[in-house]
Amino acid sequence: MKITDREYGHGKHGIIKFIVLIFTLLATLPLSAQQERRDIPALRDRLFYGGSMGLQFGGITDIQLSPVIGLWVLPRLSIAVGPDYRFYKDNYGRTVIYGGSAYTQIVVIQDLNNLIPMGMHYGIFLQAEDELLSLESLYWKMPPVSSERFFINTPLAGAGLSQPIGKRASLNLAVLWTLETPEYDIYSNPEIRISFTF
Repeated sequence: MKITDREYGHGKHGIIKFIVLIFTLLATLPLSAQQERRDIPALRDRLFYGGSMGLQFGGITDIQLSPVIGLWVLPRLSIAVGPDYRFYKDNYGRTVIYGGSAYTQIVVIQDLNNLIPMGMHYGIFLQAEDELLSLESLYWKMPPVSSERFFINTPLAGAGLSQPIGKRASLNLAVLWTLETPEYDIYSNPEIRISFTF
């Protein structure tokens, strides 16, 4: 295919514009990097620790302890991971469940008092969580397998309230629902979690 002078001219102008754009971006990069360094807190200031506790009593007893370590990725977006340990009891017996979970929280409202001035300084957040848990085959009546335990994966989502109790600490109450019906029903819908972060 033959390129005419006219088409070549347009291509040349496009290349020149591209080069000018690259040099402009490179020239402003040090300024934006300095601005970002001033605005973004140090990593140690964005890390948080804590954990949650889940309690369910009645026909099913489910006591859950889940310590976490997390990171504020953005001022309103955090991620966290941690181990999960559960004592589970129902009419058929009792078992121990363990594994891990990861979640993401998005703060929708940082201070409810700014919207409704009633002296309530709660934050409202949305949470999406994924749990991978190890269950005992014998307790859950699994057919004979090569291992005494097997894994299930359950995604959960919901919302919650956050009450600041210091400069960095907060007490949180989350209400989560399972997003798919698990084959092994170890969740109540909703699942209520109380957590503390600092």
